[in-house]
Order: sequence, then structure tokens, then C-alpha cells
Amino acid sequence: MFSAKTPGRRKRLSARFTAVAAAAASLSLVAPAAAQAAPVTVWPNGPVVEVPEIQLPPLPGAPTTPKKQKPTTPETPGVPAMPNVSTPTGWVALAVDGDHTIYWWKDGRFVKKMPISMGSDRHPTPNGVYRTMEKYRNMIMDSSTYGVPIDSPDGYRTEVEYAVRMSNSGIFIHAAPWSVAQQGKTNVSHGCINVSTENGKWIYENIGGGTPIVVRGTVGGGNQNTNRVGS
Repeated sequence: MFSAKTPGRRKRLSARFTAVAAAAASLSLVAPAAAQAAPVTVWPNGPVVEVPEIQLPPLPGAPTTPKKQKPTTPETPGVPAMPNVSTPTGWVALAVDGDHTIYWWKDGRFVKKMPISMGSDRHPTPNGVYRTMEKYRNMIMDSSTYGVPIDSPDGYRTEVEYAVRMSNSGIFIHAAPWSVAQQGKTNVSHGCINVSTENGKWIYENIGGGTPIVVRGTVGGGNQNTNRVGS
């Protein structure tokens, strides 16, 4: 009971009851949501506290299982390791006689492969590291330039497209539509690396001077300087 003689005290107590009632009302509004998770205390620069996961009902039409992320690096099964050679262009190529394929990397990442036909056993492509030197949109390859008459069994005079010189000895990588059936299967050239016209065009347009082309696994031994121009 409050005395009539203490009106100030009555006002103060009345205000205190009002504040407590308001706080209780606010707690009653947030309590159902807060009850779904255990209370978590976080200290600045203190120990890491694991926050319990709150399970929410799925949205209508949402997938029941998460989608798998695609790998950021493409898988390249069956591709050999990139040769450890210097390159001023970022490109590196490896021509492997075992599977008659040339592989291309740019800045350490595998880009593509192409079927090829290299030099036959009579005219093998020597193993070693070559460097692209110059390129011709069209050129004539003539066996007489290194002493083999064009009318002899091993002679030729052939116009080729997209020819990129690999050595001073006359070895090129170039388009050879006449050997597409053998590319990826057997070696039939006079020492050059034969590719399809489409692949020859790609090399001509994308590969700069000084790019290393490593030849591996042929019966040709090491690099030889025969001063020939072979198709």
C-alpha cells in the first residue's frame, strides 16, 4: 500500500513497473526465434566458437541435394608431362612418335593435341628440341634442293600451306592433307611433321617465333643438320 504522503515515491515505483513490463513484453516477442539456437558468446581476438547450424525448411522447388561444382582444372588423362624447356612465347609443344601426336601447352596449362605423321624410317625426324623460326602461308618444297632429283623414287616437288620452320636443316611442321589418313597412325613424311590443314592453320596463326617443339621417341637419333627441305 502506498501512503498519500509519498507521491514522489509512488511515481518512481510506477515508472519502474512500466519499464519492467515493457522489457518482459519485448522478450516475449523474440524468445521463440532465439530458442532455435544455443546462445553463443564471441570475444574479440578470443577463442573460436562454433555456431550451431540452424535448420531451415527448404524453399518450394529448391533441389534436395547440392549441385557438384565443376573442377576448375580440366582433366587430361593420357597427356604426357610438359617438357621442361624455356619458352619466350609461353607455348611448348611435344611431338611423341609412340602415339603419333603433338601436344600443346600455354603458360604451363595443356591446351590441345593433334594427330601427326613424322618422318618415315627411311627419312626419320631426328629427336631433340627445335625452335620455330619462320613461317610461310604457301611454299614449294623441293627435294632437289638437297640433291635428290624430283623424278627419283624419293624425290618430290610439292606446294604446302601453313609451313612453320623448325630447324635450319629444313624440317617444318606444316599442313599435309595428302597424309591425313596416316596422321595419328604411321610415319610417312620425308622428315617434316605433317598435320591437317585445319591444324596447320591453327599453328600458323597462334604459335610465335622461338616456341620449342620437342620431338621424342623416333628412330632418328639426335638432331642432325642435313640441310634438306622435307615434306
